[in-house]
Amino acid sequence: MISQIFVLSQRGDNIVFRDYRGEVPKGSAEIFFRKVKFWKEDEGGDAPPLFNVDGVNYFHVKVATLLFVATTRLNLSPSLVLEFLQRSARVIKDYLGVLNEDSLRKNFVLVYELLDEIIDFGYVQTTSTEVLKSYIFNEPIVINEALMPSLGPASIFMQGAKRMPGTAVTKSVIANDSRGRKREEIFVDVIEKISVTFSSSGYILTSEIDGTIQLKSYLTGNPEIRIALNDDLNIGSGGSSTYDYRRSSGAGTVILDDCNFHESVHLDSFDDDRTLSLVASDGEFSVMNYRITQEFKPPFRVNAFVEEAGSLKAEVIIKVQAEFPSSVTANTVLVEMPLPAYTSRVNFELEPGAVGNTTDFKESTKKLEWGLKKIVGGSEHILRAKLTFLQQGHGNITKEAGPVSMNFTIPMYNASRLQVKYLQIAKSTTTSNPYRWVRYVTQSNSYVARL
Repeated sequence: MISQIFVLSQRGDNIVFRDYRGEVPKGSAEIFFRKVKFWKEDEGGDAPPLFNVDGVNYFHVKVATLLFVATTRLNLSPSLVLEFLQRSARVIKDYLGVLNEDSLRKNFVLVYELLDEIIDFGYVQTTSTEVLKSYIFNEPIVINEALMPSLGPASIFMQGAKRMPGTAVTKSVIANDSRGRKREEIFVDVIEKISVTFSSSGYILTSEIDGTIQLKSYLTGNPEIRIALNDDLNIGSGGSSTYDYRRSSGAGTVILDDCNFHESVHLDSFDDDRTLSLVASDGEFSVMNYRITQEFKPPFRVNAFVEEAGSLKAEVIIKVQAEFPSSVTANTVLVEMPLPAYTSRVNFELEPGAVGNTTDFKESTKKLEWGLKKIVGGSEHILRAKLTFLQQGHGNITKEAGPVSMNFTIPMYNASRLQVKYLQIAKSTTTSNPYRWVRYVTQSNSYVARL
């Protein structure tokens, strides 16, 4: 059972605090934040999601710059508590529309009402947005969307407003528009996180895709929804007990190693026409999670070279080539590379005409950072960095530097080629033709190039 739940800002301010059992000291929030803040100095690295201080277990997850924390003196399952914290944050976001410090402070009455319904005397009752609607009576106070920080994968859709609306990011499941009407719309997001490792010669050593299909509905009456996927979708024989994957046979263009579905999904016709049927309850949830290890074309090709230029100098050349269509643009690209510990200075040279590039050498961590505001498909970008060392007789620079890692977000692109063919509302709602949006995004999970 859970003793306390509290939410802290990134400065350590206690925004929400609820003590259910009185078993843990009241100063636990301060103890927790002090331990997390100084963990790097005392232990090295970031604080783990679970640790123990004076007999109290602290579980925490970070969501949209906020720390959601649960405490207990019992030996609870870590995965259970961490999953509960993630779901609680999602429920609060469903009701507030925006999850940040400002929205919590303005809606603290609603947040406390939610927490009191989610947990009773330390025991979890429900984390279902749909079920909680029967017990929640406070209306959310809408905050200014312009002040909203990035909220993770969904926030990237706001950057392409001309192509795809982003109202699902900032919309509450219970709040109507300014004229008192509820806009009928439904969003299906296909989010893929890819992991790729390149060899020093540019060959792909490992590649994997972790994907999810997320649904967020604002339809009245909870109608039945049908989501049709690729006809050539094929699923491997090893999988989950939620579905008999062994019935799926034949060669397909898109091959999933394994997948699992939300408990509300009906799979009666999935084997025949790759259609998922479910009742669209309010809130955001994952309809389907999948994993792919088959060969796919990575969105970026990354190469890095190191050349010695004397006893105290060397030059690093990093080349990034975008191998996706020119109609697609990658956002917030960051390239990082650890340098030898004896590196004292780095001078950067960008290609002529480079716009929106930033370069930096982090002296404390001896790391090179190259930021690109956006990369258009089909383009190539090169960075040259001249290194100056403190000592002679150093070791092999290639072994002491690298590897090169890359972080990026690519809206309206997915590497697996998994597609939503159509999104069908089985029975009519109060609106004759609700708005339906299908969106795609690819993000880096682990994108590494060896030297």
